[in-house]
Amino acid sequence: MKFLSEYRDPEVARQYLDEIQKTVTQPWTIMEVCGGQTHSLVKNGILEMLPDEVRMVHGPGCPVCVTPLNLIDKAVYLAEEKDVILCSFGDMLRVPGSEKSLLEAKAGGADIRILYSPLEAVNIAKENPGRQVVFFAVGFETTAPANALSVLHADRFSLDNYSILTSHVLVPPAIRAVMEDEATQIQGFLAAGHVCTIMGIEEYYPLVEQYQVPIVVTGFEPVDLLQGILMTVRQLESGQHKLENQYARMVKPEGNPNAVKTLKETFDITDRMWRGIGVIPESGYELKPKYAKYDARLKFEVDIPEAEESDSCIAGEVMKGIKKPFECPNFGKQCTPETPLGAPMVSSEGACAAYYHFSGMLDELNSVEP
Repeated sequence: MKFLSEYRDPEVARQYLDEIQKTVTQPWTIMEVCGGQTHSLVKNGILEMLPDEVRMVHGPGCPVCVTPLNLIDKAVYLAEEKDVILCSFGDMLRVPGSEKSLLEAKAGGADIRILYSPLEAVNIAKENPGRQVVFFAVGFETTAPANALSVLHADRFSLDNYSILTSHVLVPPAIRAVMEDEATQIQGFLAAGHVCTIMGIEEYYPLVEQYQVPIVVTGFEPVDLLQGILMTVRQLESGQHKLENQYARMVKPEGNPNAVKTLKETFDITDRMWRGIGVIPESGYELKPKYAKYDARLKFEVDIPEAEESDSCIAGEVMKGIKKPFECPNFGKQCTPETPLGAPMVSSEGACAAYYHFSGMLDELNSVEP
């Protein structure tokens, strides 16, 4: 299949690996922003094949992982106490809240439904006029247009029983927050290609100039990532810092104008709390005042106190590229997909889950005598 098999070609991948080896002369630390990229790097063994001089660290581009603990508690509260039909993508269900996950609430009888599209939730609201329907709207710029569209559809049909619980976050402010952290050692970035497919690439030029770092917009297949790493290493070795687009087959400079128009019609930019990281200024979306009646937080006036994160979880340090998952003393022991201490162990884009399922590191840790 074009644009798939050719970007998994082992011979082409080997050529890029060889070229990286020939190019690199000193240690460099590069962050891939997106959790999908992390999983591809780990699952395909790329981290083990790269030269020792190229150190890949994993970024905060896992929307499930950065959804605040308090917001998960609110979703559980709505499902259990307000008798709403709570709709969500499946990867949110196992993420731990302060007391329980949505999956545990569902097992206890709450009406929680796994959907593939927020527009399905709009249809559920049409079919159940006597019930309130809430869609748990989580994600980066990639999923935000569909969630925005669900609000526009609900407004068109005057569905007073539909609302969204919003936790949308934005990539460029996250890169800024990572670079502002005193502990950061990052010298280059692989930006998330799917986000740029929606938003374009213009927002990244100021980051390149302010922090003097290369940013390469990259796809998700092995060849995409290896080419993106090579492009980044070439810049670093030559002392350059510029924005490049490896994923040009999908990403256009202007992005998707219709999607961007929908976002601007529906959302305002706001400060947002990121789980494990803290508040990042102007890093999220909230519904515009004219769509306030579709904002579940306003509609239900849910007042859930903030809960403390587990002291045993280092997810914030992992998502800022300061530590690797296996550097957590609880990785694969107290923290597993069955008993997670934090979201990165259960999210389909979480770095800890990637290492747990696809890396040989777990076997090495388990072979060490206590």
